[in-house]
Amino acid sequence: MHWHSPHLEPLPPPELSPGTPDPAQVDPQVLGALLHRHGWLRRGGAAGRYGRWTPPGRAGTSLLVPESRGFPDCADLLEEALTALSRSGLASAREVLFGLSVPSDEIRWEREIPVGPYGYQGEAAWTVQEQLRSAARRLLLAGALADRARAGYYGARHRAQAERVLDGVLVGPSPGGRRLTAYVPVDGGRGVVARLHQALHAAREAVDYQRATGGMEAFDAAVAAGVSRELADALIALVRGSEGARIVLAWAPAAGVPAGCAARPEPVEFSPGDLPVLREAAARYTREEPAVPVRLAGAVVRMRRAAAGGGGTVRLRVLAGAEVPYVRAALDEEAYRTAGHAHLVGLPVRMSGRLQRRGGFRRLTDATDVTPVPLDEVERDRLMKSLDDGFEPADVLPADDDRDRED
Repeated sequence: MHWHSPHLEPLPPPELSPGTPDPAQVDPQVLGALLHRHGWLRRGGAAGRYGRWTPPGRAGTSLLVPESRGFPDCADLLEEALTALSRSGLASAREVLFGLSVPSDEIRWEREIPVGPYGYQGEAAWTVQEQLRSAARRLLLAGALADRARAGYYGARHRAQAERVLDGVLVGPSPGGRRLTAYVPVDGGRGVVARLHQALHAAREAVDYQRATGGMEAFDAAVAAGVSRELADALIALVRGSEGARIVLAWAPAAGVPAGCAARPEPVEFSPGDLPVLREAAARYTREEPAVPVRLAGAVVRMRRAAAGGGGTVRLRVLAGAEVPYVRAALDEEAYRTAGHAHLVGLPVRMSGRLQRRGGFRRLTDATDVTPVPLDEVERDRLMKSLDDGFEPADVLPADDDRDRED
């Protein structure tokens, strides 16, 4: 009897618990803005001095929040308010603390889950909660990709750099798989959220245009706003299996509103009726994204050919010239031999060709001008170590112009 373990995905990281911010670093006006954003109501207080805020539903302890640091008891009131928030079990209190911990733009995803025989399916189905988390991350990644470059289809291009931008994102409470909030730090992440804001509204307009006229032209223009196959796929994942999804953005009060964006962005909603249009758009973007001419440098990490003679296929770890980590290239006999010699002596190679969209821009076709990159011993040692570690290609590889001058 043979037992095969199922393919298991790693558990998501636990939701972060916000600590109590330093009262000396908290702006009373920012605290008031966050309380208002998350459903707290101001119910009196001395005008121009402080306000009394009560939590949503009036359940819980009210807070006295000064309106400015000019109020004599500002420090004491802030400390008491922050301590009360940290001890509160309300989700809105934790959300306020998240917003205070690091100046962050907020993105909230809300899904309408069909009601099952035992209540909301999202409260019982692990897969429903995982679907929301996965779709939310894919939307953030689409925004990060669009912030680096504009394309209808990215594939593997820019992906590593875009994923690194998401490392600092905090995730708030997600009860029942119906709602999830992400806090994107303004420092390093503001461009991602601003681009996602523009892309979501452009996607909504393009879908409406197609459903009204039957034409897909609006999706072509929407690329300039950040719409891509990756964004369309993320929206499909978000809406699929639900009765509709809603995305709400809010800017960090301490950082103001980014240029070109609405101060209070309107929520963007998508429904199951939008799915056929989004699928057609994703296919259109994949089909029409052109091949990219490149001249790249890479270290040969794998070689393969069917017989002892003739050409073969090589796999390169890209060091410079293309925003993908690896490419595969088919070479003729002479070029394959050149790549093999370079691999044996620990040298990278340069080659020209076209990155094809098939396979996510991981395939180089029409490869020509395959030449080894001369390196001295120090550069070669640094390159060999870099194959396992992160590095800056400019520190290892000489530029084409430099070599031409030396020749």
